[in-house]
Amino acid sequence: MAGNSSSGQGASGAAAALASDRSVEYVLSQARTEDKFCAALAKMFGVRAKEVALMRLEHGLLRFLFPEQLKTAGSIPVSSSSSVAAHTASSKKTELFNTFAKVRHARVFETVKLSSPEEEGHLEHTAIQKLMSAAIMTPERKVLGVIQVSRKGFDLGSAGPDFTPNDVQQLELATKVAATMPFMLPPSK
Repeated sequence: MAGNSSSGQGASGAAAALASDRSVEYVLSQARTEDKFCAALAKMFGVRAKEVALMRLEHGLLRFLFPEQLKTAGSIPVSSSSSVAAHTASSKKTELFNTFAKVRHARVFETVKLSSPEEEGHLEHTAIQKLMSAAIMTPERKVLGVIQVSRKGFDLGSAGPDFTPNDVQQLELATKVAATMPFMLPPSK
């Protein structure tokens, strides 16, 4: 009987996870612009909106769609050896770093001011301490872009909780929804 009981709990746990996944898919699918999508992701992971980055792959370059301030700050060549986003796009693997400050990476985009003058004291002098990075792909595994979710802080302790394997699964689910969104389509010429 004990075997039946635990398998019943496993089935109900799987059903709860499936219901949760459908709810996440539904919420994200309603966010039809990059700003709304990233705001929904930020809420889902308990981070500030400016701790979410969304990039679209265009002609070998990752171009920022969000946050707004990074749209004009430049782009990242997929061939870059020092960019985590480029590595994510080329490897097509989700990456999790709960000690990101120790990871060798290009810091150029971390120097761009993302906050308004009112928020400046709160976020400006912090660095990315924790990061998840996942490729947005078509069902045929063609890379469309990259989503990154970070936790910033003055140090590891002030950045908030570690990202978990469940967070990684949720981010991978979010990439599947993002792949269907109009903002991921290449710009028309």
